[in-house]
Amino acid sequence: MTLTALTYTLLTDPTSLEASVDGRSPSTGTVYLMVTNTGKTVPWVRIEVKVPVGDGAGHLTRDIGTINPRGEYTDTQSGPQADTESVIVQPQGVDVFQVTTQSGRLEAFAPGDYMVLTLENVTVAPSAGVAVLMVTETIRTRRGWQVSDAAVPVVKAAAKEIPAPRDFRPDKAMLDTGENVTLSWDGSGDFGYEIRFPGGHAAVAPGTRTWSPADAPKRATTYILVATDPTTQKQHFLTTTVQVRYPVLETLTATTGIDTPWVQGTANKGRVTFTGTGVEIFGDSGGPGTVTADRADLNGVNTEWVQGRSTDDGKITFPKDGLDVRQGSGAWGNVHADKADLNGVNTKWVQGRHADDGWISFPKEGLDVRKGAGHDWGTVFADKADLNGVNTEWVQGRSADDGKITFPKDGLKVMQAGGTTDLGTVWATRADFDNVYTRRVVGKGDLNGWINFTHYGVNVFRHEEDGTGQRWGMIGLNKLSYH
Repeated sequence: MTLTALTYTLLTDPTSLEASVDGRSPSTGTVYLMVTNTGKTVPWVRIEVKVPVGDGAGHLTRDIGTINPRGEYTDTQSGPQADTESVIVQPQGVDVFQVTTQSGRLEAFAPGDYMVLTLENVTVAPSAGVAVLMVTETIRTRRGWQVSDAAVPVVKAAAKEIPAPRDFRPDKAMLDTGENVTLSWDGSGDFGYEIRFPGGHAAVAPGTRTWSPADAPKRATTYILVATDPTTQKQHFLTTTVQVRYPVLETLTATTGIDTPWVQGTANKGRVTFTGTGVEIFGDSGGPGTVTADRADLNGVNTEWVQGRSTDDGKITFPKDGLDVRQGSGAWGNVHADKADLNGVNTKWVQGRHADDGWISFPKEGLDVRKGAGHDWGTVFADKADLNGVNTEWVQGRSADDGKITFPKDGLKVMQAGGTTDLGTVWATRADFDNVYTRRVVGKGDLNGWINFTHYGVNVFRHEEDGTGQRWGMIGLNKLSYH
């Protein structure tokens, strides 16, 4: 074999071509064939590069149809600076590229000049190994045409593991209510990608490096990117978390406590605010709100007023001197209780539970007992009365036909029953008087005598035993003494 007149060197980009792997994106690269002249001028007309095509370790590619070829010749000797012009590169059959001069005629390849044949988008064959490109040059010598061959090797390295994805990130770390998020990452298109999130997962379309959930997150959410190698099934996991400024929680369990300045409802915007002294309750409007509960167990309650649940229910207010019980309208209300144990009661009047019950009012002088229907005087019923004094117009027994005592200015009168003005009778075992003013004195029996007191003195009478009349009676004395 005749040695070539020109020198041939192969360079690749990347510097180490990787063999393709089934199931992944094809491994591609660029092959540069550097042609130089280190000797005398060489008249050349054609250079052919045979590319080994196939799937084996000695093959460069499966198909040269994917390759984009071009060539450039650089003249470094003729002018003050290098001059580069294109050469013609055309495929010949299924495995050869032919390089010819721009003119198609014989041209000189001067010493120091160089030519670069570029084969772009080479899809590297799937088996690692050394692929040898055969270069055939056709030049003119003194003896005629000379055809020479050169073998130029290129190494195909075994495919490396696909680099793990990286930089899994949201476009916004903090979201407002209803605002959606877009997640992005860097990674090989050979992976199968899936996004996992609380309550579900979603596949990512091939070739895509971004994803957004169908529904905007309502609370702080952690997303997991799962990248799966299609050949080895090895998985890589990346996580990222987005925060929601006003999160919506279905439930919340806090084992060590919750620190927050306030808590607010969702549809109804009632709010609980935590102050230095406790809590404050506000309604939708921002004003003081209402606490609704089945029961409250408190050590103390400080409030301006307490009222039933309806607007017309009674209300208790708390002035400085005690409490006021009011009706829903604001008028004085009623306290209903089975028993009241008080140190004192200040009230204008006290009445039974019915409108026609008696009532007691309290004038400055003492108390008045009245009937329920109006202001008529009422009756005090008692088993015993222990009084320092009684001021009354009259005293009578419990029945309407009992006797009555009235109190005129000059003493008292004992009257018979029935509302008459007839004087009644006083019954007593003994009477101790300073003076007795009476018309007569009679013994207790029907036949006893009696004494009349007239203008002239006294008359003593007795009853006839047969009941026919009266006559003078007798005065019986043990001794009579005159002074």
